[in-house]
Amino acid sequence: MTGTSRRAVLAFAATSAASAGLSGCGFRLRGSQAFSFQRIAILPNPGGAVARELRSSFGAGVRVLAADDELKSTQLVLTLTDEQREKSVVGVNVSGQVREFQLRLRVRLSLRTAQGKAISVDDEIVQRRDISYNESAALAKEAEEVLLYRDMQTDIVQQILRRLAAVQPAQLD
Repeated sequence: MTGTSRRAVLAFAATSAASAGLSGCGFRLRGSQAFSFQRIAILPNPGGAVARELRSSFGAGVRVLAADDELKSTQLVLTLTDEQREKSVVGVNVSGQVREFQLRLRVRLSLRTAQGKAISVDDEIVQRRDISYNESAALAKEAEEVLLYRDMQTDIVQQILRRLAAVQPAQLD
């Protein structure tokens, strides 16, 4: 066997072993969520940015009810009671100029059935991001801040969707 063919065989064996190892550990890409309900109401309507993004995140299997008169036909009612964006100083230099901020996005939520049975009450999801600050790049830092808030919002929506996917059919009765 020549040196080139030996390397090719070893490379093939290493690739095969790596793919077998990944499939054996249970790794798989996250697919779409499966929900145990078909109708949900998200209050308040229209609500903040998290509520709006959450409404658009459901697939074809779940109908998001909007009007108050449709609440009687819903299975779940998700209430987003508080959505707060916070910004606090976490770092300054020796002359007292701000060098770092912490951005926070807080969302409080409650989940109940249409009959009023509480599934979760007053849960809070908080996302935090640190951002450096430089006065000479103030416009760029404002744009970065907007992107970080949008990223936190998407993370919170994904957490809410995972919590909703964990609701069991027995809890809906």
